[in-house]
Amino acid sequence: MGHQGRIALVGSGEYLPVMQEFEGSLLAHGPSNRYVQIPTAAGRESETRLAYWKELGRAQAGRLGAEQIFLPIFNRDDAMREDIAAQIDGAGLIYLSGGDPHYLAESLYGTTVGAAIERNWRAGSSLAGCSAGAMALGPDIPNFRKMKSPGSIGLGVLAQIRVIPHYDKIFGWIPDSAAALFLKAPPHVSVVGIDEETAMWSDDLATWQVTGKGSAHVLNGDRTGKFASGQTLTFN
Repeated sequence: MGHQGRIALVGSGEYLPVMQEFEGSLLAHGPSNRYVQIPTAAGRESETRLAYWKELGRAQAGRLGAEQIFLPIFNRDDAMREDIAAQIDGAGLIYLSGGDPHYLAESLYGTTVGAAIERNWRAGSSLAGCSAGAMALGPDIPNFRKMKSPGSIGLGVLAQIRVIPHYDKIFGWIPDSAAALFLKAPPHVSVVGIDEETAMWSDDLATWQVTGKGSAHVLNGDRTGKFASGQTLTFN
């Protein structure tokens, strides 16, 4: 069994030039040059949008000199396919891009692909989630578009972090009731807002480094505060 890979939570900007250096660092930390892109969060969007994600990922892989592995996992049936899951093996970076976090978690939870993602990350592949992808990696996903609906189960790779992506963009309009829903976390779960074009990464799930143009905001617990690029957050 290899050493657990690097993990990254990104507020926005997957596959864009502004995130090229950071994605390159994640790839370099993994065991190969294979850049596995998982667009499941956008699986219910139009074919045009899915083609857009594929092209965006292709361009970034090209800039990085990486091999693009764009996996057509658009629903739970796709996520059960052994032939698709096998392509995750040995990835340098596994990236869950944006869309609907509830649909992403529901589609991957308990599937062959979900198991392959976690297995490869535990064996050394870097694992990143952007926006919906970052939200889905946590223990649960509050439903802040439908207040009275219960949240949904996350993939649980991170047992102790609930992410609010695009934090600087949504902070102005997010209703107090929605913020309260996010903040009504169990005692052991830290709620972290991550600004756009900003990420936090960790090699051990305890100490996290912030990078990018914005900040990470710890919103509950005894370590609340704003952490800029270059600063470190520590969770128990």
